[in-house]
Amino acid sequence: MAQEGDNGSPKSSPYEEALEALSSLITKRTRVGDVNMEERFLVLFEYLKMLELEEAISNLKIIHVAGTKGKGSTCTFTESILRNCGFRTGLFTSPHLIDIRERFRLDGVEICEEKFLAYFWWCYDRLKEKTDDKVPMPTFFHFLALLAFKIFSEEQVDVCIMEVGLGGKYDATNVVQKPIVCGITSLGYDHMEILGNTLGEIAGEKAGILKHRIPAFTVTQPDEAMDVLKEKASQLNVPLQVTSPLDAKLLNGLKLGLEGEHQYVNAGLAVALCSTWMNINGHLEESHLKQIQHTLPEQFINGLTTASLQGRAQIVRDEHVNNKISNELVFFLDGAHSPESMEACAKWFSLAIKDQNQTLFHQIADNSRFSNKVVKTHQSETQKSAQILLFNCMSVRDPQLLLPHLMKTCADHGVYFKKALFVPGLSMYHKIGSHALTPSDSNIDLSWQFTLQRVWENLMQGNKGKNNSAASEELAGMEMSVSNCEHSAVFSSLPLVINWLRDRVQQNQSTRFQVLVTGSIHLIGDVLKLVKK
Repeated sequence: MAQEGDNGSPKSSPYEEALEALSSLITKRTRVGDVNMEERFLVLFEYLKMLELEEAISNLKIIHVAGTKGKGSTCTFTESILRNCGFRTGLFTSPHLIDIRERFRLDGVEICEEKFLAYFWWCYDRLKEKTDDKVPMPTFFHFLALLAFKIFSEEQVDVCIMEVGLGGKYDATNVVQKPIVCGITSLGYDHMEILGNTLGEIAGEKAGILKHRIPAFTVTQPDEAMDVLKEKASQLNVPLQVTSPLDAKLLNGLKLGLEGEHQYVNAGLAVALCSTWMNINGHLEESHLKQIQHTLPEQFINGLTTASLQGRAQIVRDEHVNNKISNELVFFLDGAHSPESMEACAKWFSLAIKDQNQTLFHQIADNSRFSNKVVKTHQSETQKSAQILLFNCMSVRDPQLLLPHLMKTCADHGVYFKKALFVPGLSMYHKIGSHALTPSDSNIDLSWQFTLQRVWENLMQGNKGKNNSAASEELAGMEMSVSNCEHSAVFSSLPLVINWLRDRVQQNQSTRFQVLVTGSIHLIGDVLKLVKK
């Protein structure tokens, strides 16, 4: 039970107080901002002096990773491999899904509340004391990157894996002057309002993490992007190598811990980063380095097959419903938000639901040993499933690029959505913690959700006759929505969507509801918060 303050209102916990302080660093302006990015980046070195972190950072043995798609997955594989090799690991990633502490992992586990608070206030108080009008407090992400360096240096990690937040050249993690090795994952169109409108411009920003003579690896890229990466590498005398996707045979019959065919690309890059890091630090001989391409050490296999990452190709059953009735409400969560990753997400979802429907069919058939009649009844029931899309994306992204990729790839695999649901984010842009929930009132601006709905309805009209997703009696109760069209609906809040889905499951006990949640990593986090309550 929460303690009461002097005025009778509930007293915030020490953790909530820290999150309130952190929320104060989130700038209200748009992400593009009105400040020169280079100037803001250079101020970071002032903060490092204030926190006396310059020497600490130079002593960290850092793996630095940038890219458009697969950064988080590559960093996760890398951390898991090196932890399984016996090294103490520090991993900094973004964004978080449920709790800010997810961004700071020690030996694969998010930092505990006690340590987080100690390091947070150490940094926050010093910066409050030393900053002024000329050098104001750092912005939200800048502070988190500084905090990560403080945590990992104090915790004396053997290896520090830093995922770039945005871009590369002017990202807060790029205060690192001498990483051990750098990685650049698949490049594509994203954050064009900041990074540029061509793949070449975007590649130039990502290549900003390359350092003089420091080895670097990338994956196969479009020619326009690869040409820029090679040119930047040449200017800095960087030995840049292109890694191949991991050969699945090297896993000795096991599967990668992260789902999806595209993960073999990320795994191949992670293996190169780990083996190079180990070689440079004297933990792997040159002869063994070459052998790794043909035979993976057991620790590497363990790392790759046990790696886990929330919100990327993640399947979560809604226990709220499933404990009470026989059918299922299952959420398929993937934070895809670029055209290419949307395609990969759609492919994963299509294969995952077929796999799940088949598995469930066999399980029920196996358990029904009473008579052929019983088995047949169960077969017809298990074949009935409804696919729903739950979608939101930031308004800087182009739904005309995202949604067609998603719809076409699913259709190519014979998957058609009964309904697409569009909803605003639950978390407020300028708040984190338990207070970061938007009220479910009529004042919420839903204009962006109506735009998404129009795009979807137009796509569905253009594809008439090619799909079998006609709305059915299973999807009644649409009075809970703000705008209901033939193929889609807009809801004013996420809790309303979850309640509507749970009601549908209750009303249709012969139908399994499979909900693909995608378009925004923030939406994924919001769904997890509600479903795991």
